[in-house]
Amino acid sequence: MLPTGHPATAPLRRDSVEHMHAIVVSEPGGPEVLQWIEQPDPAPGPGQVLLDVAATAVNRADLLQRRGLYPPPPGASEILGLECSGVIAELGEGVSGWNVGDRVCALLVGGGYAEQVVVAATQLLPVPDGMDIAVAASLPEIACTVWSNVVMVAGLSRGDVLLVHGGGGGIGTHAIQVGKALGATVAVTASAGKLDRCRELGADLTVDYRSQDFVTEVKKAYGGANVVLDNMGAAYLSRNIDVLAPDGTLVVIGMQGGTKGELNIGKLLAKRGKVTATGLRGRPDTGKSGKAAIVTAVREHLWPLIEEAKVQPIVHAELPITEAAKAHEMLDSPDTVGKVVLRIDRV
Repeated sequence: MLPTGHPATAPLRRDSVEHMHAIVVSEPGGPEVLQWIEQPDPAPGPGQVLLDVAATAVNRADLLQRRGLYPPPPGASEILGLECSGVIAELGEGVSGWNVGDRVCALLVGGGYAEQVVVAATQLLPVPDGMDIAVAASLPEIACTVWSNVVMVAGLSRGDVLLVHGGGGGIGTHAIQVGKALGATVAVTASAGKLDRCRELGADLTVDYRSQDFVTEVKKAYGGANVVLDNMGAAYLSRNIDVLAPDGTLVVIGMQGGTKGELNIGKLLAKRGKVTATGLRGRPDTGKSGKAAIVTAVREHLWPLIEEAKVQPIVHAELPITEAAKAHEMLDSPDTVGKVVLRIDRV
């Protein structure tokens, strides 16, 4: 890292530098700590590819890492960014099935807020036919999160009721569409201003979490939910058990409502219910719980739904990467629906 940098609002230039640039966190804090500075060029190792990044997308994990609350796993890049799109610039030893020049998007453990990034070839997905390459950057994290949890873990199937908390966010807007494409009935919680958009995406039941009780509304309409996709954690734990249908599954993927809650085992036993908590970033590349298996399943089962436009990326805004601070503020806004994309506009 160079000893000096520029705020993330500085112009993007590559005409007089020898190395790539990236957004780095100068110190834990607010969006103003994001700096666009020169970084060493990455090089692919065995089984990896080097991408010239076209775009990345902002995830809530990035905001937490910026604040010092979500450090990257050991050995991972400290540069923000859990997904990107771009063009393959170089293949590492042993990589097959991909070629230099291929347009791809990728699931990352970090490093996406940069002009180049190295990623395991097993975590690549082709840019869907007809999709803008920058828009494709918004897909890998939400696609792999939703598919691995809702389908691979919870086993959502046709006729089930899926309850999605945070229906207006990137994961929520994607989960609504996936649920409908698989023949499920979808209920969501969201703020009042986002409910119309959730209905447009296919939600059958929308609940204003500020003024309505989702347990009451879902049980009144459907008797309960077979699958609950939860980003709140502790704050919703008890009510999520209440809303489960018999043999239902609660999948916790976030902790926006805290980390410690009380679980009523009696209620869970009576419903033969399951509670599971899964993360994506810290998974190994390969193996039983590895990212490679998830990416393979997403490409086989979800990518055709995307190419048929049954599931579409929902992008609230596209900004140049030098406006990363603004993008972080935007993701925190109650008016934002879907993803915020950061483009690499080379000059």
